[in-house]
Amino acid sequence: MRPAKQLVCFGWEQAMSCLFPVVIFVSLALTKIVQLPFLPRYDWLLIICLLMQILMVRSGLETRDELKVITLFHLIGLALELFKVHMGSWAYPEEGYSKIFGVPLYSGFMYASVASYLCQAWRRLKVELIKWPPYGIVVPLASAIYLNFFTHHYWLDVRWILAVLVVIVFWRSWVAYEVNGTWYRMPLALSFVLIGFFIWIAENIATFFSAWEYPNQAEAWSLVHLGKVSSWLLLVIVSFLIVATLKRVKGRTCAE
Repeated sequence: MRPAKQLVCFGWEQAMSCLFPVVIFVSLALTKIVQLPFLPRYDWLLIICLLMQILMVRSGLETRDELKVITLFHLIGLALELFKVHMGSWAYPEEGYSKIFGVPLYSGFMYASVASYLCQAWRRLKVELIKWPPYGIVVPLASAIYLNFFTHHYWLDVRWILAVLVVIVFWRSWVAYEVNGTWYRMPLALSFVLIGFFIWIAENIATFFSAWEYPNQAEAWSLVHLGKVSSWLLLVIVSFLIVATLKRVKGRTCAE
């Protein structure tokens, strides 16, 4: 029975870490079903996200330092959105007062919710990093991953080369976490894959509720291509680096 109890405890902590993403999904569903008055749907979503962010901080669910990390990832995501929408990778077809160059400002919160999850899970599961590679290697790798999202439109898409480098760089790295007083660990690269896969599932839910649409979804909704998992996997590494840096600065990594 203990393995089942541990799995339930782990699932509960994961669910509590997903409060911000859950609010976004529920808001997407409700605003899709119910037409709210006075403002377009995208603007209501922005207001809901802002209120949720304020509530997270005021209630103590997020610290001010974590808010800085989440805000940084919000800006990183928004920059990516502006470029990708301009290049026609996906679109936000609905109207909205809070749209800039075709991108509604609430979209940045979808990226920020990933960072929110990482911060929450890190604290709740008392995450520690084992054999984390030198920042002199990780930072250039994460930078190359982020830049490739832009440069592959004009040059080669080197995501698979970057994926191989990720495996090499993090081959000896592990993530340790505590569940109900018992410590577990898994290869860090595997955690990237798992988080990327679940974000892909979330992406399918989001596009189903018209958060945005890919070109092949313009006529009717369809599953997001499984290859998007690789994109999310790589983007998770960027967010993971940012959160890991915060925790290291605060003295909460395994180097304590």
